[in-house]
Amino acid sequence: MKLSFSGLRALVTGAGKGIGRDTVKALHASGAKVVAVTRTNADLVSLAKECPGIEPVCVDLGDWEATEKALGGIGPVDLLVNNAAIVIAQPFLEATKEAFDRSFHVNVRSVLQVSQMVAKGMIDRGVAGSIVNVSSIVAYVTFPGLANYCSTKGAMTMLTKAMAMELGPHKIRVNSVNPTVVLTDMGKKVTEDAAEFAKKLKERHPLRKFAEVEDVVNSILFLLSDSSASTSGSGILVDAGYLAS
Repeated sequence: MKLSFSGLRALVTGAGKGIGRDTVKALHASGAKVVAVTRTNADLVSLAKECPGIEPVCVDLGDWEATEKALGGIGPVDLLVNNAAIVIAQPFLEATKEAFDRSFHVNVRSVLQVSQMVAKGMIDRGVAGSIVNVSSIVAYVTFPGLANYCSTKGAMTMLTKAMAMELGPHKIRVNSVNPTVVLTDMGKKVTEDAAEFAKKLKERHPLRKFAEVEDVVNSILFLLSDSSASTSGSGILVDAGYLAS
C-alpha cells in the first residue's frame, strides 16, 4: 500500500515483534517519525538498526506508573497504534486472578492510558488524529483455553466504540483491526506445535488460509491514513472470511 505519512509522528506499542514491528517499519518507510514502544530492550536495539531515527521507549505497559513516567512527556503524536498484548492460555475453570489481571492491564488498561495521553495532546494542539487498536476475531468468537484473552478483546471492541464517540467531535478517529491467526514468528510456532488443530481451524476459513503480517499492517495503515477519513468506531476483519462461515 503506497501511503505517505511524511511530517507526522506515530507511536506504536508492542513494537518489538510481529505486527507491531512491521507496522513501525512500514510507517518509517512512509516518512513518519516513529516512537517504538516495547518492554524488551534487545528488540528495540535491533529495530533501531533497521529503522534509523526511530525513538525507542522501553517500558512494561502493564505497569501504570512506569508507563506514565515513560510516555507522559512523549510530545506531539498524530497517529497511535495500540498493538501491545499478551496471551496467557488457561481454560476458564483454571483461570487465575494473576493471569486475568495481567491480561487486562496489558491488553485493555494500557490502551486506555496511552490513548488518553495521546488524545489529550491532539486536542490541546487542535489537530485531527487517528488511533488504531489491534484486536482479534476472538472479540466476536471464542477459542478454547483463551477465556482471559478473548475477554480482553471483547472489551477492546466497546472501548474502541466509546473512544470513537467521545473523541469524534475533536476530529480524532478510532478504529480496530481484527485478524484471525497471524503468521508472525510466534503464530507460525503455535500452528506448528498444534498442527492438527491448526489444520482444522484453517479449513473453517472460507479462503483456507491464515493472515500474513502484511495483511494486518496494510489494514492498519489504511485506518491511519486520510483514505479512511469517514471511518470511525469500526473494525476491519482480517479473517479470511472466518466470521462469515
